[in-house]
Formats: sequence, structure tokens, C-alpha cells
Amino acid sequence: MNPDIIGYIGGIFSSVSFLPQVIKIWKTKSATDLSMPTLLLLTCNVTLWLSYGISISNRPLWITNAIVLSMVLAMIYFKIRFRNNKT
Repeated sequence: MNPDIIGYIGGIFSSVSFLPQVIKIWKTKSATDLSMPTLLLLTCNVTLWLSYGISISNRPLWITNAIVLSMVLAMIYFKIRFRNNKT
């Protein structure tokens, strides 16, 4: 099997794994259970992997991490936006 296929399949799972959390935050308008330090560390982690993927021209790696970064940034936005909601 082509290694890129494995990369794309892994990337799909990595990307989709954050989607339920983003949807839950959006629906409940609450992100109180999320740790901001964890989200910030995850942002750094994903940004480094994205940069690495771009630098070695590995499409599955950078596409996956670009998607994950957008979801993590959405969670940070929601964490800040809904910080006063106690629901």
C-alpha cells in the first residue's frame, strides 16, 4: 500500500477526532471543561507538525495538521467567546 494512502487515512481520523468536541461546544455554548493550557500546547504541537509537513513537502501531513489546527483554533475561540456561560 502506498504510504501516502496510509497518511491520508490517518489524517482523516486525526482530523475527524476533534469534530465532535467542536460541535458539542457550539451546541452547548460552553467550553468550561476544556483546559486553555492544553489547547495552547496542542496549538503549538500542531503548528510545528504543519510546518514540518510543509518543509518536507508531505501533503498528508500538512493537510491533516492544517485541518486539526483550524479545529483547535475554533475551540480556543469558543473557549474565549463562551467563557461566561455556565451552561
